Amino acid sequence: MRVRRMLVQGSKFVAAMLMGLVIALLVNTLRQGRRGRSAPRAQTAGTVDAARVAEHLARTLQFKTVSHADSSEDDGAPFEGLQRYLAETYPKVHASLAREVIGGRALVYTWRGSDPSLRPVLLAAHQDVVPVEPGTEGTWTHPPFEGVVADGFVWGRGAIDDKGSVVAILEAVEALLAEHVVPRRSVVIALGCDEEVGGMAGAKAIAASFEAKGMRFEYVLDEGSMVTRGIVPEAPLPVALIGLTEKGMATIELAVDTATGHSSMPPPQTSVGIVARAIDQLEAHPMPPRLTPMTRQLLEAIAPDLPFGKRVVASNLWLLSPLIVSAMTAHEASNAAVRTTTAPTVFHAGVRPNVLPASARALVNFRILPGDTVEGVLAHVKQTVADPRIQVKLHDAFANDPPPVSSADSRAFRAIEATVRELFPEAVVAPTLVLGATDARHYTSLADGVYHFSPFVVGPQDLPRVHGTDERLPVDGLATAVLFYERLLRE
Repeated sequence: MRVRRMLVQGSKFVAAMLMGLVIALLVNTLRQGRRGRSAPRAQTAGTVDAARVAEHLARTLQFKTVSHADSSEDDGAPFEGLQRYLAETYPKVHASLAREVIGGRALVYTWRGSDPSLRPVLLAAHQDVVPVEPGTEGTWTHPPFEGVVADGFVWGRGAIDDKGSVVAILEAVEALLAEHVVPRRSVVIALGCDEEVGGMAGAKAIAASFEAKGMRFEYVLDEGSMVTRGIVPEAPLPVALIGLTEKGMATIELAVDTATGHSSMPPPQTSVGIVARAIDQLEAHPMPPRLTPMTRQLLEAIAPDLPFGKRVVASNLWLLSPLIVSAMTAHEASNAAVRTTTAPTVFHAGVRPNVLPASARALVNFRILPGDTVEGVLAHVKQTVADPRIQVKLHDAFANDPPPVSSADSRAFRAIEATVRELFPEAVVAPTLVLGATDARHYTSLADGVYHFSPFVVGPQDLPRVHGTDERLPVDGLATAVLFYERLLRE
């Protein structure tokens, strides 16, 4: 009887604990604040001639400012043509702002503010674009470098990445100068010239010039995140993502040297087989996933608008985060937000079908989650491959740890957030992690906060267009972007 009473009491205790847990989950769910919905500030006046701005962007797309991995393939003439066009199109900017050319192609404009005691703001964008994959030119609706305005869009390579931002920033400053606006805080505009291949000659050189002058910025605003519609899973409303940092990057080389010979008498494993097995091991054993603070903040921001079951999970990450992580690793885009990713990208081996290759080389690209490091990635590769025949080393100089995470509670973040709310009032605003690499990483030592946001709306159908076929930007969206920069600079 005593044992029975103990079992009954134990069952009651467990039931009470479970009930308390359920109540706690429900209370957390129901009290979850609508973090993306505070009232926007009163709108300021401003209109934009959308058709005129679209034509300006279209014209910039006609300059084939392509960056190549091998800089000897670059053509400087399109950059010179683009910069002449900018000078002609934005005469007030070029008459009123100090202009400096860094490294031959990168541009820096400085708009002096009325209060020199205030640290300036840095707006960053880039002039260069990626090449169009040979053989795909005929699949474009409009040729990639003709800069066509049609069907409500501006079509061409670089429309989204990143000439749309270049034009929107310069249009905004030109308009404010026409109104004789003088900002209290100086504004610096940095237009890189090789962001697509690492920014070493552009943003890195610009940052070095700033450092040599002892300059420090209130904040930096660069590309990397946008207003998304239908991209954040389950979110019924648009989500304006403001990046607080970006992933780091490292490319690891795997190399094997063996004896050559005739393919009729192969060894148990050729150099190709050895490296292929190593790649298979790396893909089968990626680095472990986890939620970063930014992803937690994003989930908490969209939680009030999720279906009830998913809202319970997103509102109680203290207990249920393993469920979220498991679900996110099942999809490519969300998996990249919760782990350091592994992407084999290059393989070199062999010269003829009947000759055993004397060597094999492969490159594996890692995009590094905040909290992980280049050194940790290298150690992971060596441990996972675990083959003394394979040489493992960093491939190039572009390796970098993730930059510091900027605050979502800073004055700078609130200024960006308020401007976003003003122009996209239906959107939930949330911090995020930028999955790619941008010029901003070169400026992290020069400002307390480095943020990523381009004021364009993108949906699932737009993602393949960035660096892909039929890149385009809506005409009305470009006009909204101009207003965004105008109002941010007024503030």
